[in-house]
Amino acid sequence: MNLIFCVIVQSERLDKFLADQLALSRTQAGRLIADKRVTARGKALRASALLERGTEVTVELPEERAPRIYTPSHASLSFVFEDEHLAVLDKPAGLVVHPGPGHWNDTLVNVLVGRGTELSGGSTEGRPGIVHRLDRDTSGLLVVAKSDLAHRRLAGAIERRAVTRVYAALVWGHLRKSPVDIDAPIARHPKERKRMTVAEGGRHAVTHAALVARFAHADLLRVRLGTGRTHQIRVHLAHIGCPIVGDREYTFGGSRRVTPSARPQAERLETLAPRQVLHAAALSFAHPVTGEPLALRSEWPDDLRPALAEAAADANLLAERNPLQYLGFFASDD
Repeated sequence: MNLIFCVIVQSERLDKFLADQLALSRTQAGRLIADKRVTARGKALRASALLERGTEVTVELPEERAPRIYTPSHASLSFVFEDEHLAVLDKPAGLVVHPGPGHWNDTLVNVLVGRGTELSGGSTEGRPGIVHRLDRDTSGLLVVAKSDLAHRRLAGAIERRAVTRVYAALVWGHLRKSPVDIDAPIARHPKERKRMTVAEGGRHAVTHAALVARFAHADLLRVRLGTGRTHQIRVHLAHIGCPIVGDREYTFGGSRRVTPSARPQAERLETLAPRQVLHAAALSFAHPVTGEPLALRSEWPDDLRPALAEAAADANLLAERNPLQYLGFFASDD
């Protein structure tokens, strides 16, 4: 199906124009442009093209495909908010978010289907309802969209940085200053394709980190995303010399970074970290349909309590009901 629009605003970028006219995210609009489905005077246009007043733009919409069937799976999920438009869940570690090679039938999407949760079509095939991701071994708050309207508006809010995503991270070493803004482009590693790296020419990426608590060999950080690139927090913290404790891909030495005299304690900490010590602890945004402000929290997960207690040399943290609140993590919520 072809749609024809007439530009009424002078010198407007094509991708912004399409996103506004079709109620799409800039990413979705960019995909139509990259597929050469957007033309003017018979010629395909670039996303950066500036449109003059009176220009007629033709958009060829792809044919709708038959909906993909997802195998239902069953697992326990904890929800912190849910209505007919969206759901926010506290994702456990070890759960892949959407189907892909090696995980076609055991992902969060499959569990939601098994639960009977209605999901939006999604902006990418194979990712119904998925507005943003968490790595398999990262726990914490994740929002999923139930309707296409909610999905489009949430995706747009993330692009406008109107969704605040805050993580708790236990990292090796100490921040040189706090807070710190890490502005470094991220690209796929040229030799190890499953990893990412800071590289010139990569995608723009910004991470904001602040100290919450300083321990002997590690810092507990409050990390806020400015952008949302693959493995962004893990890559950026490693880039500034503070890799996440327990991260098997980006640790760069781990306990071996610690001086030999103090290494036994660091090795105990490393042993007690079953995964990367990274948790999506806070999520705030305006509800995409009602406009209601939502500010949601998730406390420190049980599987990471021993590592935090070891790092802090405080056994009381094992019994503390709200470790993050106890340590003042939420005191500076945006």
